[in-house]
Amino acid sequence: MRDPSRVRVVGPLAPFQAGFVEELAESGYRRASAALQLRLMAQVSVWLAREGLDVQALSSAAVERFWAERRTAGYSDYVSPKALVTLLEYLRGLGLVPGVAALTVTAVEALLERYRVYLIGERGLTAATAGGYVDAVRPFLAGRVDAAGELELEGLAASDVLAFVLAECPRRRRGSAKLIVTALRSLLGFMHVEGLVARPLAAAVPSVAGWRLAGLPRALEGDQVQALLASCDRQAVAGRRDYAILLLLVRLGLRRGEVAALGLDDVDWRAGELIVRGKGPRVERMPLPTDVGEALADYLRHGRPATVEGRPVFARVKAPQRALTPGGVTQVVVSAARRAGLEPVTAHRLRHTAATELLRAGAPLAEIGQLLRHRSQLTTAIYAKVDRDRLRELARPWPGGVA
Repeated sequence: MRDPSRVRVVGPLAPFQAGFVEELAESGYRRASAALQLRLMAQVSVWLAREGLDVQALSSAAVERFWAERRTAGYSDYVSPKALVTLLEYLRGLGLVPGVAALTVTAVEALLERYRVYLIGERGLTAATAGGYVDAVRPFLAGRVDAAGELELEGLAASDVLAFVLAECPRRRRGSAKLIVTALRSLLGFMHVEGLVARPLAAAVPSVAGWRLAGLPRALEGDQVQALLASCDRQAVAGRRDYAILLLLVRLGLRRGEVAALGLDDVDWRAGELIVRGKGPRVERMPLPTDVGEALADYLRHGRPATVEGRPVFARVKAPQRALTPGGVTQVVVSAARRAGLEPVTAHRLRHTAATELLRAGAPLAEIGQLLRHRSQLTTAIYAKVDRDRLRELARPWPGGVA
């Protein structure tokens, strides 16, 4: 059944069929996909009627019962809770279906919420970064809960902090371990300022062994970049979008989150500039190269869905047509690399490629740092290691080697 208008919903959900059809259309669902959603709505409605339940009874427990019976009946398609997300979101928006049950706020979560607000409001971190910090220190606070469920912080000592780090970090990868110690120092400083601990304990957190600038940026070669771009079918909606995204990454060195955050109002066509929203609260203007601008204009005119929610530049091709996420940007790069027959490539590797190409063209490190919007020149210094021609001039002959 491919026509949504031919699906008949009976039972408790019948009065909401017309509104759901409009919602699906506005979210960019095509006729076939919308018909499947409506057929699932009809099946849920019949199940509610058979169970003697109304719409308000469609709780998490009721949904789980529906899926269990559906699987028992031998259905092989649409047998996971994910399939009902669109319908449940629509019904919740009407106030008909209860949301997620409220959880009892523990002492740990109450403190973590205060800490999260502090990170965003006082330290200027983004919500995503603050969330990473909160997740990193949650095990530390969970280990300070007593038998009554209360946080025991009065007796916190440097030895407790050291013991946690020594127990937690050795089993982590270096990046994860560094996040833990960084977040832990931040949390301990916050708790001291709040008067929750008597002494400042941030200095008790040891550092994770590691050497700055030890790695080497892995850039793509010119022919690989061309293969990546050529893999996009620019006659198709997805191809136009992917081509514009790849150009932004490889020509301007944008981060994947910065590409995902681009809004229609961030493109200044008259001035030929882009407004880039970087890490934290930083907002900067960057020049818009001609080829990037042409790719953006082509996508906006002939590829961007008219039904997309809000004003993001890049949106999902499939319904629901919402703003593309940073993970979606990475998937665009990964898929393009697969089509081009290349090894797995990430979005950040294209940022390295943009910097390396500038260096090979003779640009000084200071200009590369401006393009990448690095706060510290030391961060840009790693690209000095990829300039092989200049490094050869500095290299001394190996003792006893061939002249």
